Amino acid sequence: MIAAGWWAHNAPRLGLILLITGAFSLLGYAVRGVTRGGAGTGAVVCFAMFSGAGLGAFAALLTVFALTWVATRVGLAGKQRMGTAERSEGRRASQVLANIGVGGLCTALYGWLGDPRLLIAMAAALSEAAADTVSSECGQAFGTQARLITTFELVPAGTDGGITVRGSVCGAVAALLVGMVCVVAGLLSWRGMLIASVAGTLGSFADSYLGALLERRGWIGNDAVNFLSTTIAALIAISCAAWLR
Repeated sequence: MIAAGWWAHNAPRLGLILLITGAFSLLGYAVRGVTRGGAGTGAVVCFAMFSGAGLGAFAALLTVFALTWVATRVGLAGKQRMGTAERSEGRRASQVLANIGVGGLCTALYGWLGDPRLLIAMAAALSEAAADTVSSECGQAFGTQARLITTFELVPAGTDGGITVRGSVCGAVAALLVGMVCVVAGLLSWRGMLIASVAGTLGSFADSYLGALLERRGWIGNDAVNFLSTTIAALIAISCAAWLR
């Protein structure tokens, strides 16, 4: 019944969804934001989000891509000298899935279940992905040192678990922008946007804690940290949304 309902709802616009999904993945690959594998993975997530919540979800995803793409290129020369710059060919499939997979899952579940709290969770997960990358990239671009989030000792910029004031502010602004796009697109109320943006920002700090406590010790990799952080952001958002109902 669920599959039949999804097909009845999406079949008339399936061609448009496929066209936009394909164009999005090709754009990401063309500007070296993702590798071929990353483009394919991004296409799958984009399809799930567009099918689940329409053009508004795609707009939110496109906002995350634009913010992170620009952030990785701010102060690029300095990052290359420090050896902390992103791979020139873009993000791999695992990185793409770790950053936007939770958002895609929340949107797909919303398409099936229709629970608006899942849209807030989606926005929070995407906000975290944007906040994490923007804060890290801007922190490295505007300084050579950071403070470890667990002990506040000075560490080189780009160290797992390192945070800066400028980077954190930029990350919070990025989370807010993603939330505002969701409001303009009609996906969230202003209260839902506030929940999602705050949850996304908190998720980015959780990312730093996980990086300092686990990634620096080699217990988990960066993809796992990113996936857990977007999950934390989504869970915070959906819990707050349920509590405020």
